[in-house]
Amino acid sequence: MKYIITESKLEKVVMKYLNGLDLKILDKTTHIYFVRKGHDDYAYVVYDIYNHKCIIYYDLISEITSLFSLDSNYSEELIGKWVENTLDMEVKSTGWMF
Repeated sequence: MKYIITESKLEKVVMKYLNGLDLKILDKTTHIYFVRKGHDDYAYVVYDIYNHKCIIYYDLISEITSLFSLDSNYSEELIGKWVENTLDMEVKSTGWMF
């Protein structure tokens, strides 16, 4: 069965999913790291404070892409918006890492 959902509602669902991942924020001097609790050496997202750039671990993009049947670029954009909302800081650009 197919469901039709508006883009704004889809964004809200993705944001709630990302909030539910229970990522811990590690605030360092020049970067902010989003890590899973208990796994401080594995950053899912790294935010560069000076360049306002958000680097996203590819597995997170892939997870959002496959779970919500989205394009990977759109998933990356949504994760960037989530970081912006979570930190209340501007994200000027996003990128991904393996």
